[in-house]
Amino acid sequence: MHYFVPKRCTESNKIMYHDKATAQQAADQSWRERGTELWVYRCDFCGTWHLTHRDPQSSYMHVPLNQQLKPHSRKKGYKPRRR
Repeated sequence: MHYFVPKRCTESNKIMYHDKATAQQAADQSWRERGTELWVYRCDFCGTWHLTHRDPQSSYMHVPLNQQLKPHSRKKGYKPRRR
């Protein structure tokens, strides 16, 4: 038997869809078959359409509290203490 092997993006290794409608059909099929909600977005690397499980409307960059930017001393030769 012949199985269809979809093309994949070299950067993200996700399935490449040529247009948004085809990608949306795949997302709808995933919802019907598995109950998994997926969103469609255009890839910055290859320019085709991919599916993601993260909602692009609510995407934000979360920075943990211990990694937030802190003011640094401008004193010449200043080195912060090790913790």
